Amino acid sequence: MTSIPLFITGDHSCSYLDRETARSAFVHPAFRITPAIYAELLKHGFRRSGNDVYTPQCPQCSACIPVRIPVARFKPNRQQKRCRKKNADTRVVIKPAVFEPAHYDMYLRYQNSRHPDGSMARTGPEDYIDFLGSEWCDTLFAEFSIAGELAAVAVIDRFTHAWSAVYTFFDPKFNAFSPGMYAVLWQIEEARKQQSEFLYLGYWIKNCRKMVYKSAYQPLQLYIEQEWREFSDYEEAGAT
Repeated sequence: MTSIPLFITGDHSCSYLDRETARSAFVHPAFRITPAIYAELLKHGFRRSGNDVYTPQCPQCSACIPVRIPVARFKPNRQQKRCRKKNADTRVVIKPAVFEPAHYDMYLRYQNSRHPDGSMARTGPEDYIDFLGSEWCDTLFAEFSIAGELAAVAVIDRFTHAWSAVYTFFDPKFNAFSPGMYAVLWQIEEARKQQSEFLYLGYWIKNCRKMVYKSAYQPLQLYIEQEWREFSDYEEAGAT
């Protein structure tokens, strides 16, 4: 790979674990990232937020573990099968990653329902699209509708051999349909149809309620000590 310049942030409070200090390594903004370069960085545990590409670099914590699903081997559990059945009539439309007022309004409802005390609940239109979109990545918005109403949006980055689940938000009134779960299941199936090998899910954090759900999608692979390992092997080793 090309040599990539990084810079390390200062210490700050962790967004996921109480009383923990976090630090990140960012790709320097002067470096020109391409989809091919970012696809390689995904394999090494990096993620993007808008145009910024980063990886955790916490000096005393390794709780954030990059995870991905080998989509050809995915087997839904009982709960996931029920979710698929409930969403049999859910309709999905692929749209470009551009600002739409209806999406933005739903995003604010989602943030105020799930994270009312967080700064994202007060996000303006420009910051919203800057967070989800990217100037250099092949990003799409998958729009989910239930009974003709906008229910959810999944933000997805696509690459030659993989998909990356960037973010999903939904209208809280559709909670009974488990739209967050269905969005992941839909991405797994679509990635498989397009013969992609993996769906990257970002970071799994065992002791964080907002992030631990990712281990429900099996088989799952974890990036630990510079190599991808099976979640089942990780469990057998007593690490969880």
